[in-house]
Amino acid sequence: MSEIANLKALPERTARLEIRGLAYADLPSVLAIERRAFGTPWSMAMFVLELSKASGICLAARSENGLRGYLICSRYAEMWHLMNVAVDPERRREGIASALITHLLAMIGGDDKVMLEVRGSNAGAIDMYRRFGFAAVGHRRRYYQDNGEDALVMELEPDSGRAGPSG
Repeated sequence: MSEIANLKALPERTARLEIRGLAYADLPSVLAIERRAFGTPWSMAMFVLELSKASGICLAARSENGLRGYLICSRYAEMWHLMNVAVDPERRREGIASALITHLLAMIGGDDKVMLEVRGSNAGAIDMYRRFGFAAVGHRRRYYQDNGEDALVMELEPDSGRAGPSG
């Protein structure tokens, strides 16, 4: 499934962004972004495992110049777990993560809860998630292995904030 993200809530520079399913062929570009974006990047095996799950959603954001970002979301009994959202560090603050999340929320509908963990120090990501309607519900102590930082646990309740980012 391929769709051009031309969403009025997102900056004009995302108008030429294609959001589609992530493919195994994308993994070299995914790993390159992952290594630049995170201190403790996922391994190739972790991405292959998530791509192999029929119940999950893995999305790619591409422009004419290649892969710009990706999203990994797993399905559990009555909840979705947004596990990984990454954007090429040189392309951050351009609405790419918002385009990926908007597409994800449109795909899954508003019937189930969505949860995620985010570094407490990542104010930009926390603000973006709040614009989508996510709310802080707890912490996971020493969640991040690279520096022992706590994770803020955020959830989006069913039928809340599914129209896209506000603000």
